[in-house]
Amino acid sequence: MTAVTIDELKREALSLDPASRASLAHELIASLDELSEAEVEQQWLEEAERRREEIVSGKVQGVPASEVFRKARAARS
Repeated sequence: MTAVTIDELKREALSLDPASRASLAHELIASLDELSEAEVEQQWLEEAERRREEIVSGKVQGVPASEVFRKARAARS
């Protein structure tokens, strides 16, 4: 069996009709509820580490909280 990359899978999923995409999204989200508390915590730790590495490497730049809140307030007005 050939391994499918995430990008290939994403491309295929996005080519589905809206109802099929919605059904797939629902099933994927529901499957997350099946993870144990430890698995969820591990995934959050991995995500935090990935984001930290992006900042440290300069791939992304942080935004000061004051700017985030200013933009959020402006968007509500």
